[in-house]
Amino acid sequence: MITLTDVWLTLGERQVLKEISLSVPAGETKVILGGSGSGKTTILRVILGLYRPDRGSLLIDGQDITATRERNLTEVRQRMAMVFQGAALFDSLTVRENVGYRLWEQGRLSDAMIEKSVRDSLQFVGLEYAIDKMPAELSGGMKKRVGIARALASGARIILYDEPTAGLDPINTCMISRLIQLLKSKGVTQVVVTHDLATAYRVADRIVMIHKGRMIFEGNPKELQSSADPDIRSFLEPDGQCFDSEAFAASEIGEP
Repeated sequence: MITLTDVWLTLGERQVLKEISLSVPAGETKVILGGSGSGKTTILRVILGLYRPDRGSLLIDGQDITATRERNLTEVRQRMAMVFQGAALFDSLTVRENVGYRLWEQGRLSDAMIEKSVRDSLQFVGLEYAIDKMPAELSGGMKKRVGIARALASGARIILYDEPTAGLDPINTCMISRLIQLLKSKGVTQVVVTHDLATAYRVADRIVMIHKGRMIFEGNPKELQSSADPDIRSFLEPDGQCFDSEAFAASEIGEP
């Protein structure tokens, strides 16, 4: 569904991405892991068509959009939705209006159909009771869940997440991770950018690790934990203290 092949990108004088090649099959949840400034969020912007690669190609559903003009990207972007790190809700709109905003903008559905989609999506994230609240009345975790509801209500088959659990307490982190897991059952293709290992292990079918703009790993969570690559080890064990990876895998991987 999403394929990047030998993608290079320069921003200003900085080479941000180098030789990035990855694919995300339909229905897969792929985590892009890496530290701050590694280039992982830039990959999301390439997928959205916000950045054009210097070289290489980007295919969405088999369609090469690398050189597609901005005005022709609308149809492609309608297949995708973004869940932003800060939720990016409209402060002046209610939860109902935020979740249904894209549908009302498109004008393709009746108000009754949009209302049903909004309520179903909020029920999915456990926030139907908050439908008439304003963003200022919501906690950080609730705002993230509204962002997921908005993505779901849009009908997008591809959802991109930028640090979905950043700044959340452990309970809300688990809740967001659980929602990402549940979306797999709906056949949604997901790309999750994070630096949080626990989130990566919980939600990923496959993990890609980015270091200084290059891919240094692709595989499943257990394969990541067993890697001997020094850059990967320094990311997994920043304080130099090894954790018991086998015990962690047994107790945490796949669990909310």
